Amino acid sequence: MHTPTMLRSLFCGLALLVATQVSATPAACSDPAYRQFDFWIGEWQVHTPEGKFAGVNRVERQYDGCVIHEHYTTGRGYSGESLNSYDATRKVWHQTWVDNSGTLLLLEGGLVDGKMVLQGELADDKRVVTKQRITWTPNVDGSVRQHWETADAKGVWSTAFDGLYTKK
Repeated sequence: MHTPTMLRSLFCGLALLVATQVSATPAACSDPAYRQFDFWIGEWQVHTPEGKFAGVNRVERQYDGCVIHEHYTTGRGYSGESLNSYDATRKVWHQTWVDNSGTLLLLEGGLVDGKMVLQGELADDKRVVTKQRITWTPNVDGSVRQHWETADAKGVWSTAFDGLYTKK
């Protein structure tokens, strides 16, 4: 019988078919929308508008370009991180932020006039929910402004954090 030879031929043919299919399939997260937030990638020093040091931030692309992972620390005990990904099905960006104070913040949105604008809601320890909006603006000099706003019960927005990211 020629069973081993037939099995070997069948296996080689199947392997060639799979290899052809894999190379013909577009890479995951290759759509240009996945690159919309790339302006934030880098090693950053963060300062307030008054020039006060606020912290350092490392923002990197991970998981074959599908995720932007942020690591933030003030050097004074506060730290947190976010995972950011484009949801191609819904055509929206999503951020999950967690930190060492127990905060979990979920934001969604997208690119608006060249700025990344993500919004969500956050409940405090008394279960009072406030709207959150964070806008990242790429500047001509390569820096990035992060403007975080919260809305009170009347819908009036105020600044919670304003940081200028400059490359280390």
